[in-house]
Formats: sequence, structure tokens, C-alpha cells
Amino acid sequence: MKKKLSDMSLKELWQLFPIELSNSRSEWQNYYQEIESKLTDWIPKEQCLRISHIGSTAIKEIKAKNIVDVLVELSPNAILQPIAYILEEHGCIIMSASVNRISLNCGYTPDGFAEKVYHIHLRYIGDNDELYFRDYLNQFPTTAQDYEQLKEVLAVKYRNDRNRYTDEKGSFIKKVTAEAKNFYGEKYGYGKKD
Repeated sequence: MKKKLSDMSLKELWQLFPIELSNSRSEWQNYYQEIESKLTDWIPKEQCLRISHIGSTAIKEIKAKNIVDVLVELSPNAILQPIAYILEEHGCIIMSASVNRISLNCGYTPDGFAEKVYHIHLRYIGDNDELYFRDYLNQFPTTAQDYEQLKEVLAVKYRNDRNRYTDEKGSFIKKVTAEAKNFYGEKYGYGKKD
């Protein structure tokens, strides 16, 4: 009998779920639309203000892990934990949790990745720097290619260390996000909704 994911060490999990980049795939948008529809059904409508496709699978023509990242922005009155529990009832696993953020994944199995894999990020409305980053890279393909090249190097170096892979992208993401916020400004529409 295989070990449950919850019984595996971090090293075992990283071996089972290595960092692997693949060429851009048209089906990523379809995967996003499927999960968006489900999330719309699962999360109480008065609490869910915006759902967005984020991460590299939302950026045109760059390599990415075959994982669709989804940002769910919630009402300031929402309590994140009960919403996370609803998602757990539908097969998601809580990866990390703090007062203002909860991240879950779907599609991780004891045999490795399922065909469709998601990271779902529960946040309060306005906690959405990823939207600026996504749109900036889609508008400026040269910056997107720079990001892809960085990821390719890091994917080889940290194939079995997801935390280091993510951390090493941090300064690039922070720099580009600051540029994007300056470029788009507050009028862009990603601030808090009333």
C-alpha cells in the first residue's frame, strides 16, 4: 500500500513532484475555465469577488509547470478557513495557511501529478500582485522570455526543491511587479472592490 501524501517527508514529496517545465499549452486556459466554474459553484457567491488565472500558465508562449494557478479574491468579511474546508471537501489539500492567505492544491496523488493540477490561492480582495505581473509579462514578451530563461535555469538546479525554486524567482518577480504597478497605476482596476 502506498504512503499517503500527508505521511511523506518533504524530500519524498519533492521526489514525487519534481519541477518540470513544459512548452505553453492551449489546454491550460481550458483547465482554468473548468476550475473557475467549480469554484464559482463551491464558494458562497457573496464572499467570492473575483477569480483569476495567474502564474506562468496564464502568460502567453512561455514554458511553465503543468500546474494552473488560480487566485480567488474574497470579501473583507469572509473567513478564509471555512472556505478552505469547502475546497477540501472537493478534493483539495491545504498547502499553507496564515491569517490572510491560504493556498491549496488539487491534483496531487500518491502516484504523482494527476492530468489536471491546480494551486488555488485564497486571499482578500486587493491582495493580487500576481495580476500585475501576469499582465505585464503578457504585454512585454521580452520580459516574459527573460522570466522563462530564469525558470529554465532554476528548474534544472532545483528540480527537487520547490521552495528554493520559488525563492530564487522572488527578486525577479518583485522587480517586475513594481515596474508593472508603476506602469499600470491604480487606475488599472486591481485595487479593492467596494
